[in-house]
Amino acid sequence: MQRSRLWSFALAAAAGTIATVLTCSPVQAAEQALHLTVDLSGAAASVVAQAHQGIPHVLYANTAAGRMAQSAQRFEMRGAGPGDSSGDWQDNNKSTRYPGTLEYHGGHTVQTATEYMIYVDTTTNGSCNSIASCWGDPAGFLHDLGRSQMIHITDQYVHAYDGDRYRVFPQAIMVTLNGLTPGTALSDFQMQEIVYEVTTAFGLPTGFHAIYDIFLPPGQDECQPSGQCYSPDNPSTFNYCAYHNASVFPNSTLALYTVEPYQDVSGCSVRPNTGNGQLVDSTDSVLSHETFETITDPNTSGNWPTGWWNEEANGLFGQEIGDECSFLAINPPPPAVPGPTTTVYFDPSRVNLNGHAYWIQPEYNNAAHACTTYARGGDGWGNG
Repeated sequence: MQRSRLWSFALAAAAGTIATVLTCSPVQAAEQALHLTVDLSGAAASVVAQAHQGIPHVLYANTAAGRMAQSAQRFEMRGAGPGDSSGDWQDNNKSTRYPGTLEYHGGHTVQTATEYMIYVDTTTNGSCNSIASCWGDPAGFLHDLGRSQMIHITDQYVHAYDGDRYRVFPQAIMVTLNGLTPGTALSDFQMQEIVYEVTTAFGLPTGFHAIYDIFLPPGQDECQPSGQCYSPDNPSTFNYCAYHNASVFPNSTLALYTVEPYQDVSGCSVRPNTGNGQLVDSTDSVLSHETFETITDPNTSGNWPTGWWNEEANGLFGQEIGDECSFLAINPPPPAVPGPTTTVYFDPSRVNLNGHAYWIQPEYNNAAHACTTYARGGDGWGNG
């Protein structure tokens, strides 16, 4: 879907005070990009080794391993100081209770931010010869989301109400990795290396007003120290589709980032026959999931106070704004008995964002006590 809109962005030159005006289409192209080679055994590794690292909050895959991991970690430890919860657990007069309600735990939220798209190609043959061929148009999607009515679902959580407060850096950031053996899974540690190298090399900001989205190419696995992985080629460890996390580097620089492996695979993709195709809509739906969760609960866990997540409903404990609304489509559908040939997809909703149609998941809306694609009023289709 091509767009003719143009945006401009003033970027201060890293070596001085001169501002260079960059103008480009929301459809990011490699020839307009910033390029960087990251050495995985370089100086960044020693810096990240000293970082205060969060625990990734993952979107579980629709796989047997994903279901087992989700069940085992239903009561994952979440970082919240004493008394930080907004849930009143001593109140005995809860005659009406909404199981999906998200509670606040005293931590930061993201009121305004710029998102930075980092595209990683780990293949020797350059299989991702364009952003569109491997990921669609994530920047264009986020541009439309940030100007939509749907993004205002977050208003009630972050207590900010202005439009156009979530923007996209206009240049793609293309990263090539040195030191990765072909066929080797990447790690969250190496994701942090990438963020550190990118922000340092280009003088880009960190903190609660910058979110770095790291896109991995087809065939590239990514694993956690726990043994959980994005690994479509290894079903026994294929637990998750994507995640968001936070890390504080030794210089007290906080980095918020999401990791977006290739989504057009069984276990992570949306159902067939969506309007923009499975590649585009699968990428966008998971990206929106991680974006909303980063905005409302950026400090995922550890020793930091957290943001908004469900602490009271037995079946939803620990879930964030996107987790509660990841609906499924099963083929063949019930009443067929699930078996070896059963395929489970994410089932997105059609939504209008800034005048363009997308098929993405809804998000949990405390005010509506439901999963919605709109903040208030209407159905999300005519109110983009």
